[in-house]
Amino acid sequence: MRFFQFLLLLTALSVQVFAQIRLPRLISDNMVLQRDQPITVWGWAAPKEKVTVIFKNKTRSAVAGADGKWSIELPAQPAGTGFEMLVKGKNEVRIRNIAFGDVWLCNGQSNMVINMERVKERFPEDIANANYPDIRNFFIPTLIDLTGPQQDFPNAEWKAASPKDVLGFGAVSYFFARDLYDQYKVPIGIINSSVGGTPIEAWISEGGYQDFAEILKVIDKNKDTSYVKLRKQEDLKNTPQKPRSNDQGLTEHWESEAYQPKDWRNFNIPGYWEDQGLKNLDGVVWFRREFEVPDSWIGKPVKLYMGRIVDADEMFVNGKSIGRVTYQYPPRRYEIPAGLLKPGKNIFVTRVTNTAGKGGFVSDKPYFMTSNDQQVDLKGTWQYKVGQVFAPSKKGDSIHAPFVAQNQPAALYNAMIAPVLPVKLSGFLWYQGESNVSDPKPYRAFLPALINDRRRLWNDQGLPFLVVQLPNFQDIDFMPAESNMALLREAQNQALTLKNTAVTVTLDLGEWNDIHPLNKKDIGKRLALSARNLAYGDKNVVYSGPTLKSQSIAGDKIRLTFDHVAEGIRSRDGEALRWFAIAGDDKKFVWADAQIVGKDQIVLWSERIKTPVYVRYAWQDNPEGINFYNSANLPASPFRTDGDSGQIIRGDK
Repeated sequence: MRFFQFLLLLTALSVQVFAQIRLPRLISDNMVLQRDQPITVWGWAAPKEKVTVIFKNKTRSAVAGADGKWSIELPAQPAGTGFEMLVKGKNEVRIRNIAFGDVWLCNGQSNMVINMERVKERFPEDIANANYPDIRNFFIPTLIDLTGPQQDFPNAEWKAASPKDVLGFGAVSYFFARDLYDQYKVPIGIINSSVGGTPIEAWISEGGYQDFAEILKVIDKNKDTSYVKLRKQEDLKNTPQKPRSNDQGLTEHWESEAYQPKDWRNFNIPGYWEDQGLKNLDGVVWFRREFEVPDSWIGKPVKLYMGRIVDADEMFVNGKSIGRVTYQYPPRRYEIPAGLLKPGKNIFVTRVTNTAGKGGFVSDKPYFMTSNDQQVDLKGTWQYKVGQVFAPSKKGDSIHAPFVAQNQPAALYNAMIAPVLPVKLSGFLWYQGESNVSDPKPYRAFLPALINDRRRLWNDQGLPFLVVQLPNFQDIDFMPAESNMALLREAQNQALTLKNTAVTVTLDLGEWNDIHPLNKKDIGKRLALSARNLAYGDKNVVYSGPTLKSQSIAGDKIRLTFDHVAEGIRSRDGEALRWFAIAGDDKKFVWADAQIVGKDQIVLWSERIKTPVYVRYAWQDNPEGINFYNSANLPASPFRTDGDSGQIIRGDK
């Protein structure tokens, strides 16, 4: 009898828990809802439970369906902030500090993820002055689902911009939002759904792949959990074993103050060890140097910057570890705790592990330590010693392509975009493409598919879609060359064939040695120009640099005409325009002389090409130092006239 009563109690408790009204994470304190559009409030309750929403002293109700879902539509609201909403059923949920403004879905890979904390040394004043309670960020943590669209996130929350909380805001999206807020004084909501290292295919819904039969087959296969499990088992079987650690440096404690160095050789930091006497070495290399620091630093914390290191490192000062980074991309920013430095000599040791390619210290990055507005340069001659050598792969070893769930078609859409669907939006920001550079041609179909998919899902074919074009990156080619990155940028430009799209050119904002350039501020500001023109209807705002309109050929010269020149084309530095190349029918390109003629035209020629046919501009991974701009100080987009895309303009003989 007691057991039966216990079961009844458990049943009653479970029903009570199930009956609790639950709201999605997006409907919570500090949220921003899209102004001037009907608003959907939704959630879950017990089947057939009556749910009531009270807002501005008005009541609306709905009854949960058999699956427990309910939704209530509220009338459109003007911009404003500080509102409350009460949701009632068998329990009550109060939502505080609601704002009505403009909501933007920001999406992409690592460059959209990178937050203000990562760029804090570059923009300290922007962080210190980030008192914008009406700019609010909702960052979605990485989530993956191969089975189908999900309805909510396990954890995420709205945060208002303050000097503390802004550090977690995506830098591009924050500067974008701040510019719009400063211009229109309307609350701005940022929903940031981005994952580093992911391809565009992962962000398109299954419904967006109706013209991609092979991809639909992949999506269907991935829904089979037994198939996915088998793939992961194959990965475990084929994944090379991590080298067993027999690092001599760890055994002998090379980081220790008591260690007496023997047979260490000189090494110049920054630099790669393959360029300084260690041929094709994958393994662990230790670096060591003694420094004296100003007396005023003793007893105080000191910031230490070790640039960027390929791949992983651990930093020791006077025998104590002060931090480690496990992969190559983050900047090395460590803090030496107060009391660790001492008068006289201090021993600095860094243990670097590299498993492929060149290992070592990336040049043209900051290497110094600082305190009390004083600096000690860390560049120069260190000593090194090899701690461990990893065995090279055997010839003939097959290369196994691992199953990476987050890179599968629709995997990130299902988990990180689908739950946002009930939210009305002002538009989309898209900063992605690095992960597709190795095979750029399909991007020409994928990006329009993504744009059309998003507009279909939100049932609004006019929603603005703003694309960040990939910035300059990698080594400079001093002769005309082929470039996958240029092909990817060209594919991004294909978006302009769809209405209400814009491509933000960033060819002058990259860093040759870093796939994650730090100047996110100017990228955000340029994106905001596009939003002001397309989303806010300010047609006087110039948001694009020069784009090719047409070309004509007369004798040994080619004349180009451009759109989006504002008051006219100009050379930003007053020198001759760079990075133009021309070719004849053989498509063998040479650098061209360029002359601005009139407001919107350029004439090109070369003594080496008697009958020019084709033109390329900035067709490089890294056309560093571009100077072709319009009067609004916006750079021209790269282009070519010898391509096979429908957007390319061919020369008339």
